[in-house]
Amino acid sequence: MHDDVTADGSSADGTDSHDGSATGGDRAPAGRKPRRSTAEGAEIRPGSLLWTTAGDPRAMIPGLATGIMQLMLPGLGAGVTDYSDFFNDPFDRIDRSIPLIWGSIFATSDAEGDERGRQIRDYHVDIKGTDGHGKRYHALDPDVYWWAHATFTWEYFRARELFFPCPLTRRQKDRLYAETVTWYRRYGVSDRPVPATYREFRHRFDEICRHELELTPAVQWVLDQSTNPAATADPVRLPGMWSVLDGLVTNLGTETLRLLVYGPMPDVVRRRFDLPWSHSDRVAFTALCATIRAMDPAIRRGALDAIYPEGTPHPDRRDPTRLVVAGPNRRQRALAAARSAA
Repeated sequence: MHDDVTADGSSADGTDSHDGSATGGDRAPAGRKPRRSTAEGAEIRPGSLLWTTAGDPRAMIPGLATGIMQLMLPGLGAGVTDYSDFFNDPFDRIDRSIPLIWGSIFATSDAEGDERGRQIRDYHVDIKGTDGHGKRYHALDPDVYWWAHATFTWEYFRARELFFPCPLTRRQKDRLYAETVTWYRRYGVSDRPVPATYREFRHRFDEICRHELELTPAVQWVLDQSTNPAATADPVRLPGMWSVLDGLVTNLGTETLRLLVYGPMPDVVRRRFDLPWSHSDRVAFTALCATIRAMDPAIRRGALDAIYPEGTPHPDRRDPTRLVVAGPNRRQRALAAARSAA
C-alpha cells in the first residue's frame, strides 16, 4: 500500500510512510524537517464565511465546471474512470460525494469535522493505478487530493463573485480562504501543497490550469453531447396546447446548461482547450448571472434549495444555526420513479 514515497516523507497515498498511519505525512526522513504548509486556518462555525457560502445553493452553481476541472488533472481523472460508474451514471459521483463533503463543513465541532473528513479520506485509500500516460497515481497523493479540494475552494469564490449581490472584501477573501484551509486539514492528508495565502492560492490555481490540466478521456466524454446524455437538458413536456413548444423549451434548457458549464470556468481553461465560448455567450452568461443575483431575496428564503442532492446538510433558512438535510432533488426523484416503473 505504501510503496510510493513522496519528497516530504509521506507515502503517495498521503499517509505516513514509516508506520502506515494516516497522519498526513508529518514525519520526515532522518535529518530533515517535514515540509508543512504555513497557511493559517480559521474557525468554521455558524455564521462564518465558509458556513454561509457553502450553505447557500448558489455555491453549487459552478459545480459542473468544478467537476470538469477535477477530471482534467490526469491522476484524478484516471481514478474516477477506473473506480466509478462514471460513464453510465455521471451524476452518481456528485450524488454520493456532495453530502459527505458538505458534511465535513457543517459539523457541530472540530472533532466531528475531523472524523467526517477522515472518513472521506479513507474511502480513497485503495484508489490507485496508472493514468493514460503510464504514470502511477494514487487518490491520496497530496497534490491530487489537494487539487480536488482546491476546485471546491475556487467554486466558492467563483460563486460569490458571480451569483451573490455583494462582492467579498479583500479581508473577507483572506478569511474565507483561511476557513477552507481548516476544512482541508480535516481530511488528515498532508497539507504540503496548500498555498499559504489566498493570493498564493490564486497563483497556484492559475499555474495548474495553464500547465497541468489536460483533456483527459473522462473530460472528452463529458463534453461530447453525442456520448454523454447528461450534457443536454432533460426533455420538457408541456401540457396541452403548449406541447408545440416542447422542443424550444428543451433547447433553451440545454443552452442554459451549456452556459453554466463553460461560463464559470477560468478564461485560461476555455482558451487553452478551445472550448466553445463566443461573445454572445459571454453576454448571455452575464445576463444569467444578473438574474441570479436579482433573485437573492427568494434564494435566501429557499428558492434554490431543491438543487441539493439527497442527504446534503445545509443551514435552515429560518435559523442558520440549525442544520437540515436535503431530500431527493428532482433528478433523483425522476430516476427513482424510472427504476420503480422498470
